[in-house]
Amino acid sequence: MDHFSPYANEADTLQIGELTLENRLDRIAVFGSLDITKDQAGLAAALALQAALNAVVHTLQTDALPEHISVAPISEGANPF
Repeated sequence: MDHFSPYANEADTLQIGELTLENRLDRIAVFGSLDITKDQAGLAAALALQAALNAVVHTLQTDALPEHISVAPISEGANPF
């Protein structure tokens, strides 16, 4: 697994196949799709996904968490180009 520290910053992403985990300070966004085929490539993809989710769960279990947070919607700025 590439270095991915859950909730550490607003920049890191982890790509597993077509599945993306996007780091935020208050959440991890997961989008896309991942085919876990019954072969060595599928095993590698499943293990990478498991490692990423284990890191997320570990962080959640070790941090002091509020009951619930309010997540502000993501707004897009004007394209400067």
